[in-house]
Amino acid sequence: MAIHKGRGFATINYPIGMNLGGDPSQALVHSNPDGKFSVALSSIDLGQGMKSVTRQIAAETLGVPVEDVYVDTADSDTGPHCMGSFASRGTHRVGNAVIQAAQEARAVMLDAAAEELEVNAADLETDGKGNIHVRGAPSRSISTAEACGAAQFKQGKTVSGRGIFLIPMSEVDRETGEMTPVSCFAHAALVVDVEVDDETGDVDVIKINSAYEVGRALNPRLVEQQLTGGAWMGMSHALWETTEPYYPDRSHGPVDFNHYLMPGPGDIAPHDIAILERPAPDGPYGGKGPGEMCANPVLPAVANAVFNAVGVRVDDLPITPEKVLRGLQSIGGAQPQGMV
Repeated sequence: MAIHKGRGFATINYPIGMNLGGDPSQALVHSNPDGKFSVALSSIDLGQGMKSVTRQIAAETLGVPVEDVYVDTADSDTGPHCMGSFASRGTHRVGNAVIQAAQEARAVMLDAAAEELEVNAADLETDGKGNIHVRGAPSRSISTAEACGAAQFKQGKTVSGRGIFLIPMSEVDRETGEMTPVSCFAHAALVVDVEVDDETGDVDVIKINSAYEVGRALNPRLVEQQLTGGAWMGMSHALWETTEPYYPDRSHGPVDFNHYLMPGPGDIAPHDIAILERPAPDGPYGGKGPGEMCANPVLPAVANAVFNAVGVRVDDLPITPEKVLRGLQSIGGAQPQGMV
């Protein structure tokens, strides 16, 4: 009867979005009468930070403060078309559409400013603080609010833009039918340290170390929170969450969170995260988005760590104490593989 330490490793090559039908997302951007900007999307924020990231992208492209941008994720009836918030596609697909729409709206805004300042629009630049300056003559300026107001109330211009992002159709290998289903990949590597009790079969996650390549972290704090929460979700699926052994017969299965097993605060493991930035050539400002991949490598890493600790290979999830004990019984007791 002993506690055995084990270490497991897993890597992931995660596809961003799809290539079916071009995987389109659209965005609309327009200026309000007070010079603030609205971004209309049908890309729903599920809590992953869609509104925050697209707001940043729009503000950066327009050249205005973030607080001057509002994002409305309306619905599929009133918003422009989007394939949906899935496949970790939001930042990449929607971000690119927002950039295109914001560029079109920015061009109208600069044209309006140029008419007011009596200069060429090509000679204007924004400072990101709500002002438009004549390049080389910063004293000659107009606020973005004044430019948008002049466009709407004096010049008869609509400061607005439309954007759509489509993935180019994949070439098809005539011999094999092979295609490229996605446009870019994110990557991760994760190490888990566990302790396995060979008397009870309990598995405790002691430490997680991970490295994620996300293109460019457009909002580092959101990325860190996504990776932390995703690892927690992966750990939960690896060791706790299931409707088995009753699924699909739910007559004796869990019906609420009093019976559905999930990890609690006492099960939280320290997690060190390294975020690697390798800007994607086709990503919005280089971003890809961590999305679902943050949960995926945890499951095989935990399974490998259990094997490393006691020599039991559990090939169906979750890795419950019962499964560990049955495995130990089948091999005649713990057979530690040696820490890697």
